[in-house]
Amino acid sequence: MKKVSIIVPFYNVENYIDKCLNSLVNQTLEDIEIILVNDGSKDNSEKIAKKYYEKYHDKIIYLEKQNGGLSDARNYAFPYINGEYVAFLDSDDYIEKDMYEKMYNKAIEEKADLVECNFWWEYPNEQLESKGRIYKDKKDILLNARVVAWNKLIKKDLIENSKIKFPVGLRYEDVEFFYKIIPHIKKLTIVEEPFIHYVQRDNSISNSQNTRTKEIIDVLDNVIKYYKEKNIYNEYKEELEYNYARYILCSSMLRMIMIEDKKTRNETIKFAWNSLNEKFPEWKKNKYLKENGLKNKYMRSVNNFTLKIYKFMGRIKFIRKQLQRKFV
Repeated sequence: MKKVSIIVPFYNVENYIDKCLNSLVNQTLEDIEIILVNDGSKDNSEKIAKKYYEKYHDKIIYLEKQNGGLSDARNYAFPYINGEYVAFLDSDDYIEKDMYEKMYNKAIEEKADLVECNFWWEYPNEQLESKGRIYKDKKDILLNARVVAWNKLIKKDLIENSKIKFPVGLRYEDVEFFYKIIPHIKKLTIVEEPFIHYVQRDNSISNSQNTRTKEIIDVLDNVIKYYKEKNIYNEYKEELEYNYARYILCSSMLRMIMIEDKKTRNETIKFAWNSLNEKFPEWKKNKYLKENGLKNKYMRSVNNFTLKIYKFMGRIKFIRKQLQRKFV
């Protein structure tokens, strides 16, 4: 058994995949396997990936499939996992050479089911560090963890025993996967070093907003359904409710405001707002929403009237930012 299996799907990332794979094959932890999944790529990504496979065939498992999206590609790799722990890495990002050695050692030292690390938001002209912390319990994880798959090392047994997979055909797959994993975690720890360079691309899926932006609703609904099926919904209702409101009114609202087509933009925002109020009609009474903080103050202020104002102000701010980027 390998110590760590790293699943790396790729699709049309010829300008990034070389740097990604180079950072993987040169890891100081030698007992790893890199599971490359060619998700129907049509550019030179396949050629670059196969060169690495030929040179490092002792470390790389190379898989090919028809294009099905990130979730489908990750799930496709699951039967090929031989590692004690599993990691996910996006093919347009790259990592520090000692990442998996330090994270694996931390996992063994603390007998952890899951280890996460800090990372860099990497922009063309600057880097910003995302810093995490130790969480008190599962409720704290639900409320405050960074909901991405690629800064984590997860015990293979946890994934296999829970039978959790990524949702195929939906954006925000990491949200659903991670929130479903949380109830199964017995021990989570962190290495407080920024190992991952999370490269920001204008044309990436996460930066292109359209009607699919409202798929966050499907993801959040799937999470609630899962907690109900496992008979743990009541235990985590306050946290799930708060997360639902936070996603709809904060990060997702910002994405919806960026939708170019006015009709689609308005319909998407209306759909999200109605979903929140239908699913949780008493959401403003949530105990976490009563806590101090600018974000909570903003969320408490949203109603049918102020939503129109915030939507208008957000759109103006977005257009101004786009003009600055265009002419600077």
